[in-house]
Amino acid sequence: MSRLFEELDYRPTPIGALVLRRRHEARLGVDVLEIKLGDEHLMSDLFTASEIALAQLGLAACEGEGLDVVVGGLGLGYTARAALDEPRTGSLIVVEYLEAVIDWHQTGLLPLGPELVADPRCRLVEGDFFAMARSEAGFDPEAPGRLFDAILLDIDHSPDALLDARSESFYQPEGLHKLAAHLKPGGMFGLWSDERTDDAFTGRLSAVFAHAWAEPVTFHNPLQDKPFTQTVYLARKSSG
Repeated sequence: MSRLFEELDYRPTPIGALVLRRRHEARLGVDVLEIKLGDEHLMSDLFTASEIALAQLGLAACEGEGLDVVVGGLGLGYTARAALDEPRTGSLIVVEYLEAVIDWHQTGLLPLGPELVADPRCRLVEGDFFAMARSEAGFDPEAPGRLFDAILLDIDHSPDALLDARSESFYQPEGLHKLAAHLKPGGMFGLWSDERTDDAFTGRLSAVFAHAWAEPVTFHNPLQDKPFTQTVYLARKSSG
């Protein structure tokens, strides 16, 4: 049996202490990788269905080939890998605020890191996704103003449960308008949420995008032995 608990790395960051740890979940007989930020539990590789669905649903709604994709939030890498698993993905920029998370992938401390780093379509960019969304320069430091077919976001717990106050304005109409400016005509915005569907947020998306909807993602929670539902929000920019 593996060790019951192991802290793999600890880093102070501008928004709190970041911890990568591995623990043995005795009830399930598996090892679990987790990331914590301060007192917040950010993510676990025990629950990845909705992170994967974010990329699958968002890119399935895109038209054309050679898709240019942005993922906001690297985390354990499941959304990024799912984006690369889509054969129509031509390029992927993954924007991550915390340098330590990028380092964990580049050094192979996280299992998906070597796969992401080795894919020539994928580039890991250290930066503030929300500041980039507000700026005219956008998400590609090497090509300011570049437009994308899809922008997929998994950073905050939900539009109302934020990790840091700097993202609050993003989820309001003005912030969503600025985000939409970085999409090609007909491009897709996708957002992960830990909560069930919030009709008020879907309404805000509908006020900015040509079409917006929510996709509930239900999976089995083995710790509670019952279904659990999260949400992927999708919104399409006008093609005109």
